[in-house]
Amino acid sequence: MSSLGFISDVDCYLFGHGTHYSIYEKLGAHPATIDGKEGVYFAVWAPNASAVSVVGDFNHWDHQANPMSRISDSGIWEAFCEGLGVGAIYKFAVTTPWGEVRLKADPYARQSELRPNNASVVASHKPFRWSDSAWLEKRKETDPLKAPLSIYEVHLPSWTKNNGYFKDYRQLAQDLGDYVKAMGYTHIELMGIAEHPFDGSWGYQVTGYYSPTSRHGAPEDFKYFINQMHRRGIGVILDWVPAHFPKDAHGLADFDGTPTYEYPDPRKGEQLDWGTKVFNFEKTEVTNFLIANGLYWVEQFHVDGLRVDAVSSMLYLNYCRSDGNWLPNRYGGVENLEAIEFFRHFNSIMKQRNPGVMTIAEEATSWPGITAAPEKDGLGFTFKWNMGWMHDFLDYMKYDPIYRKYHHNKMTFAMAYHYSENYVLVLSHDEVVHLKCSMLTKMPGYRDDKFANLKVGYTFMMGHPGKKLLFMGQEFGQWHEWDESHELDWWLLKEPGHEELRLFYRDLLHLYKKYPCMWDDGNPDSFKWINCDDADRSIFSWMRKSADGKNNLLFVCNFTPVARPDYTVGVPGAGTYTLVLDNARGHVGYKEPNNKYVAVEGECDRLPYRINYSLPAYGVAVFKFNEMKSK
Repeated sequence: MSSLGFISDVDCYLFGHGTHYSIYEKLGAHPATIDGKEGVYFAVWAPNASAVSVVGDFNHWDHQANPMSRISDSGIWEAFCEGLGVGAIYKFAVTTPWGEVRLKADPYARQSELRPNNASVVASHKPFRWSDSAWLEKRKETDPLKAPLSIYEVHLPSWTKNNGYFKDYRQLAQDLGDYVKAMGYTHIELMGIAEHPFDGSWGYQVTGYYSPTSRHGAPEDFKYFINQMHRRGIGVILDWVPAHFPKDAHGLADFDGTPTYEYPDPRKGEQLDWGTKVFNFEKTEVTNFLIANGLYWVEQFHVDGLRVDAVSSMLYLNYCRSDGNWLPNRYGGVENLEAIEFFRHFNSIMKQRNPGVMTIAEEATSWPGITAAPEKDGLGFTFKWNMGWMHDFLDYMKYDPIYRKYHHNKMTFAMAYHYSENYVLVLSHDEVVHLKCSMLTKMPGYRDDKFANLKVGYTFMMGHPGKKLLFMGQEFGQWHEWDESHELDWWLLKEPGHEELRLFYRDLLHLYKKYPCMWDDGNPDSFKWINCDDADRSIFSWMRKSADGKNNLLFVCNFTPVARPDYTVGVPGAGTYTLVLDNARGHVGYKEPNNKYVAVEGECDRLPYRINYSLPAYGVAVFKFNEMKSK
């Protein structure tokens, strides 16, 4: 028990066992009244420090002015600073075992200074007035695997700016919320929300795991942002980085003078390619820090999912390490056994406490069971990014159409393993930076060809099984690669082709949300190829089918500039097939134009009926139909 009565023996016990899921309510900075005196209670875990104190403007950064007391053998230090309040700037002065004093930001700080300053800020603990209870109740009852999930990946600092400056969370709530709702996305995924000192890291080198970045405002402003998204019917997913952290002097690295949060051996504790430290998943206090952090964003900020970054680097001990520069596990293998246990613990407790919340793994290897339940030897994620599909899709799309017939299998191969995991099809920020070109400039041909290619490619993606993710700017055909220091080229919407592409992608999103046959991705009965072997013409056709046989969709995609006015496609039964979306005349829309095609008897594509449709160059066609028995 602490002498100040804030941290109990039970708190220390749970933290030591890695199961204090709200440890952020004890560690960090907390406005409090103790013995009738108002001030701020501070607590920090620094197990090997010889002394710790609180420093800031309030004591002229004098490390002897406000010493902290150690709580038994827990490794936790505490102090109460009378007279301090919300907004106070502070750090911990940590004295190492050999007497060196280091100034460290609070690992549990709920607010941080705007870079280049890097101190922690005492945040308000005043309850936020949420108005999203209906959203949260619906989320609790929703199975993400059988619901629509179309994600707009967003880097807030560069989506739009105010005359070159960052927009605040409240302004973004209005502007981004209106745009995403009109487009028809179901969710946004935010890059780099946890505080980070370097803009060029995009938020993936975190120093303030519990602090929403101050680039856009205070924590209550970020809560307002999420609340407004929910009121518009838009879910919010955060990128989360439990794999590694930077070596900044004020951050977690060698926090108490020793490897506190990281593995001590650099062969396990450093990612040399990234210049970062690796969390020590053997330490229960470290895994508690991370698991509580994931829960913090969900339970305190109401976020709807966490996309876990760099999962592969956590699972493999030899990840990006040459022979002799990595440590095998106790069985001599490459698997990081404690990271595996961390994921199972994290995903299990997240699902137990927050039903309906998603965890999504960015994982690019053939590791089995990423989305399988822990009790079935899986890791327990809800979804996995399908990086294999992404690479095959982009490779195919880059080819000149005359050569695509030789690479036809790149577009069909993903279905060979699709049901092994629960997948999200991703075209993320990583694919439009570092000389990889934007989505539009990846496409072959002249200007009009590029737009046409992208339309047919996006249609293929939307109709293919798997949830969807597209990075900002690619919906309207950004020419330039993404640059985090500049806002998107919104002026392009006044140029030919770009607004048409945006409207076409909008219609695909609305089509996706409207038809439940598109959501049941894990059910093999919901997808069936009609013709996946038409390599010579580079045409693909398939069906998405609903459980009740109604409102099924039939997709046709032509990946060449050759029109097929006599195109015939097989269909499963007699009846009417209504064209609900095409690009023959540019923007048609999701309002189901009165284009009806009556099936005629006659085998085609190994099906008993067929319809004829004039398929244009780079043509796409989506038909709605109800299942009817064939003769």
